[in-house]
Amino acid sequence: MNEHEHIPMNSPQRPFKVLGIQQIAIGSTDKARLRALWVDLLGLQVTGHFVSERENVDEDICSIGSGPFKVEVDLMQPIDPEKKPAVHTTPLNHVGLWIDKLPEAVEWLTQQGVRFAPGGIRKGAAGFDICFIHPKGNEALPLCGEGVLIELVQAPDEVIRAFG
Repeated sequence: MNEHEHIPMNSPQRPFKVLGIQQIAIGSTDKARLRALWVDLLGLQVTGHFVSERENVDEDICSIGSGPFKVEVDLMQPIDPEKKPAVHTTPLNHVGLWIDKLPEAVEWLTQQGVRFAPGGIRKGAAGFDICFIHPKGNEALPLCGEGVLIELVQAPDEVIRAFG
């Protein structure tokens, strides 16, 4: 397959829309160094904090902008650098996209051969329903983020209206 070809889709119509960027997540072994740049120098506001043993993450949730166009910037460090997921091994850990109909998106994308990371749809750090497109494909599900972890985030009604 060359760069100008695309993989044909089984379904003629996508049952969801990607509305915009919901977040970027940046990982490091030292969250304080990330805060020095993003909070102290660039002026982002810390709006929350999230710690999860299961996700192996200690993160500060920051924001740029406001209202439905606010973009979250998560500054993350692993609780244990030796455990997975290793939130610090890819400095730009993942990109989050607002989705208008998350369950429909997951179902349709799976039918198209997209590989999702384990865990399914669940509540994320900011309280929205989320799931992740796996950065690597496999034989059964070859479509993936091609090295990038992509978080799909259920947009609340105000965001859906704003992007409408």
